Amino acid sequence: MIIDAHCHAGPGDGLSGPWDTAAPLDRYLPRAEAAGIDRTVLFAAFHTDYALANREVARIVNSGKGRFYGFAFVHPERDRGRVRELIEEAVTAHAFCGIKVHKHDGRITREICDCAREYRLPVLYDVMGEVSVVELLATEYPDVTFIIPHLGSFADDWRAQYALIDHLVRRPNVYTDTSGIRRFDILEEAVRRASARKVLFGTDGPWLHPQVELEKVYALKLSEADEALILSGNFLRLVAQARSVPAARTRASAAAAPLRPEDPWDPEVHAAADRARLI
Repeated sequence: MIIDAHCHAGPGDGLSGPWDTAAPLDRYLPRAEAAGIDRTVLFAAFHTDYALANREVARIVNSGKGRFYGFAFVHPERDRGRVRELIEEAVTAHAFCGIKVHKHDGRITREICDCAREYRLPVLYDVMGEVSVVELLATEYPDVTFIIPHLGSFADDWRAQYALIDHLVRRPNVYTDTSGIRRFDILEEAVRRASARKVLFGTDGPWLHPQVELEKVYALKLSEADEALILSGNFLRLVAQARSVPAARTRASAAAAPLRPEDPWDPEVHAAADRARLI
């Protein structure tokens, strides 16, 4: 299976560039199908109201009949105080399995990270070259998975990309994706030093061609097992423990319910149920 772990979808409500105007999938989908991409992770284009944008993404995800996964886009500043509300709706109503944050909107906050921890959701955070913050995130939230796309810089900042490799090597909860990485030697070094287990395939669609982005993974000439990790295995592993309710509520429900030998409280059972729901 091949999963594109980084693709935008739906309308934006700005006019400063394609990224906040619209992310139509009409060209992306046939290109992805031709490339052999089986499933795609969708999140919104830039928007001034991510509650609305996430609902539109949910509509697209639901129309795909298993073709798509959804990540909830949140704004660190405008959504301050309602992040939990947005995440809860995205997870419980729409079965989203991750969070998307972009430094263009604002720097990531504890509010976002706390929600990610409670729901066991990976956070795809575009740091726009500000790689130093990854050290703080990884140490303050060691139980939260952070995917830093583009090796830390879509703007092709090689200094930032090399710096991120060090975090990938040292921090078990830090990952990256392949989308938009143009300096192939740096991508190759990231896989060599951090291993294939720390890299996810992504395209940054619909604006980058999925076949072109996929060829970079094939050009790494990895073993079949390592290539499979990048193309789908890592993503499936990272979303496998996503919760439909936050950890605190789950623990409270378990404490209130009588324990019966035939129906014990077993977190692994619930994790398996969540995996079946998401995958």
